[in-house]
Amino acid sequence: MQRIREILSGWLREGQADRVLGWKKGELPGMREPAFFHTEKELEELVYDRFCGPNLSKFLIAAGEKPGVTAVLVKPCDSYSLNELIRENRVRREQVRILGVPCKGNVDPRALEGKGVLAVREEEEQLMLSTLYGEEILPLSQVLLERCRVCRGKKHAVYDELLDPGQEEGPAGADRFAEVARLENMTEEERYAFWQGEFSRCIRCNACRNACPACNCRVCVFDGPAFDSSQKANAVPFEESMFHIVRAFHVAGRCTDCGECSRVCPQRIPLHLLNRKFIRDIDTLYGPYQAGEKDTGRSPLTDFTTGDCEPGAWEGA
Repeated sequence: MQRIREILSGWLREGQADRVLGWKKGELPGMREPAFFHTEKELEELVYDRFCGPNLSKFLIAAGEKPGVTAVLVKPCDSYSLNELIRENRVRREQVRILGVPCKGNVDPRALEGKGVLAVREEEEQLMLSTLYGEEILPLSQVLLERCRVCRGKKHAVYDELLDPGQEEGPAGADRFAEVARLENMTEEERYAFWQGEFSRCIRCNACRNACPACNCRVCVFDGPAFDSSQKANAVPFEESMFHIVRAFHVAGRCTDCGECSRVCPQRIPLHLLNRKFIRDIDTLYGPYQAGEKDTGRSPLTDFTTGDCEPGAWEGA
């Protein structure tokens, strides 16, 4: 942590950055929240640990409206989101200075709910909890975010400086498409019942949309009067699913699988599975593709080659 502060302080002092985007402690034990830091003194409140789950990339869109350069701490998986925003010209590369930080996996704060946690610390791959009911020990492997259990690797897609270059190599996690395959093996009726059960819990808080880096339209179609989404009411089952299905189509080919949608959902709806279905289909139809891997070029859904699927769509033209 001290090394991170030294690097960022140097950037501020030398004029390489005008502000820093990172994390600070939240109101509850184990909670971290995005924050801007403008001085070396303010950087004393900067934290980076297993609880820094929020993806900071989307905050750089608003930061780009300010003069100067924003320094940002970026985890490996989040770097793909940032690189995709750069590719889409939503973030200007010259306005950000990126410190790539290593990640051993983030704790899901929801794993601590209902425990009356007063304090928490990490020790030898375990979480040591002080609660209203006494001391408790939780293995870290049991409280990691889902996206961390299926980690794709430790390599950063974009950075200006790496905190620890030796951390760039690391094993991948479990098969991230295993749950998608399980759903695909269901009958249509079973799959429909699964998603209706999940979507029925949606309270239309828009947390998924607000946290998603790929959902960055200045005006969302669902905020328009035609959908009357301001009422936050699902009058019929169709309305329960329409929002999430349309949103998944909207980010298809651009979703980096950062998992923010599921991380922030207060109802714990596995929204990332919709995105992974499209990612899996794109890989199958167009070849392996990782959104955000490059900051230039076209995605499979915005490009065309004669080797694309459905040749009948162009052969007779």
